[in-house]
Amino acid sequence: MSRRADEVRKRINRRRKQNSTNRERPRPTPFIDDEFESPVFESSPKDSLHPLWNRDVFLFKVLASGALVLVIAIMFQSTSPELDSIKIGVKKTMEKEFQFATVANWYENQFGKPLALLPPLENVEKSGQSEKEMDFAMTVSGKIVEDFSVDGRGIIMETGTNAEVEAMTGGVVIFAGRKDDIGNTVIIQHPDHSETWYGMLEKITVKPRETVAAGKSLGIVSTGKEGMSGEFYFAIKQNDKFIDPIQVIKFE
Repeated sequence: MSRRADEVRKRINRRRKQNSTNRERPRPTPFIDDEFESPVFESSPKDSLHPLWNRDVFLFKVLASGALVLVIAIMFQSTSPELDSIKIGVKKTMEKEFQFATVANWYENQFGKPLALLPPLENVEKSGQSEKEMDFAMTVSGKIVEDFSVDGRGIIMETGTNAEVEAMTGGVVIFAGRKDDIGNTVIIQHPDHSETWYGMLEKITVKPRETVAAGKSLGIVSTGKEGMSGEFYFAIKQNDKFIDPIQVIKFE
């Protein structure tokens, strides 16, 4: 029995020696090629996104917008007279011109460069200026033959034949086409929420959404009835209301 116990002790001692030897033996270092070593810091896909981007906020806005459109659609399908005032307010909001010039001017003042989705406002007066502080350019040389009181919107001027019409001040062209009452017309939206209308044009030389500076050529006046002079229509609209141009700019 003692002999068997001695053999067991010897086996235990041999195993202890082997374990201690394995612990002291250094482990092999894996080969790493410096040329193909991966960087310590790897950029996360989130880091490549725009700093103002937030997926949760974006999804919330999309869902909220969809819900709002659905509610408005249901409201317009309803025949309840209690919703008539809300319908009128929504229609007025939808019909109101978007203030391209104001938004682009604000973005450029805040971030120092034009907004890519909107036309750049170079040489356009800042929205903080009042009408008196703005440097208005004479649209065209001529005399007034029909004043503001006739139609309550604008004036008609008699000019030289083929006279060139220029923008009174800088802004964004929101309309360039034909209107039934004043013919070929250009409408410019300005950063101060005003609009200038240039009608009775023989030729239009600008396009919608084009940015124009004060003095920019917009077109040529139409020919008068006798063919010896030109005719030109001019109006100023401030906060959805037409004002007499004589209050803003001096004419001959």
